[in-house]
Amino acid sequence: MFAITRNRFLGLAVAVAAGLFLSSAPVRAADLPDSISIDWAYYNPVSILLKDKGWLEEEFAEEGVEIRWVLSLGSNKALEFLRGNSVQFGSTAGSAALVGKAGGLPIKAIYAYSRPEWTALVTRRDSGITSLQDLQGKSVAVTRGTDPHIFLLRALDLVDLSEKDIQPVLLQHPDGYRALTSGQVDAWAGLDPHMAQAELESDALLFFRDPSLNTYGILNVREDFASDHPDAVERVLAVYERARNYALEHPEELRDHLVEAAKIEPAVAQRQLDERTDLSTPALGQAHRDTFTATGEILQKIGIIESDLDIAQLVNDLIDDSHFTHVVASR
Repeated sequence: MFAITRNRFLGLAVAVAAGLFLSSAPVRAADLPDSISIDWAYYNPVSILLKDKGWLEEEFAEEGVEIRWVLSLGSNKALEFLRGNSVQFGSTAGSAALVGKAGGLPIKAIYAYSRPEWTALVTRRDSGITSLQDLQGKSVAVTRGTDPHIFLLRALDLVDLSEKDIQPVLLQHPDGYRALTSGQVDAWAGLDPHMAQAELESDALLFFRDPSLNTYGILNVREDFASDHPDAVERVLAVYERARNYALEHPEELRDHLVEAAKIEPAVAQRQLDERTDLSTPALGQAHRDTFTATGEILQKIGIIESDLDIAQLVNDLIDDSHFTHVVASR
């Protein structure tokens, strides 16, 4: 009887000790993942502020959810990371997200981190290029699958030219800037902050601009992640909102974070943020649907999106404003 009692006592002691050990570990809600991977990008200043402040880490610290940051050098990279599940949240241009969705990428557009004029067609002042027609036969640096690429295609279409009429040189955005300024290419489909840097430091010429051909900066989430972890999605968006509002209230600090991250001069960051970045409207609405639809129709016309796809349905399938609506309602 003593042995049985002793065994029971030891078993109880082990159970109590285990219970104490478990109670000291982070308690994670069933809805939450072990980790969240999210991108940051020079073209998304809010993401830089969010990463530097550590607010996402703070938000999920109690549950022990790890936050992993991945640098996207362009929308094409963000889409590549989303496709491979290297990130669950990726920042792209709206046009790039639409092309990705048309290609079968399982994402939802859930938030507008900016309304930028972040792309234009750029050349050196001694190139002799002053109009779209002058691009015929010329070498143009471009990052395929990004808003600058789509901007270039739409611009060429305005004067009955296509990518076949130029010599595309496929480079990531920073390399495109360097190729232009070093004379390796005649023109470049630019992207801020590198475009502002080219203007201020190399006296580059933005010879074709059209803000209406720029699409919004969009935060996308993988559909499977949103389905499995809706609470996590809404908490990420709530913290994104904290960063966006902070950026609006502290523009000098936002500039300083961009300067440090992109290794650019304050005047370059100031031009990008003051003249070509609007952070005021995060909720996806009819204006975004209209812009995406018009962009999709043009991309379908020039063969980037398959002709048999219903563009209106594609836009509806891409945009999901429910998560941010819940965030706003909870506030």
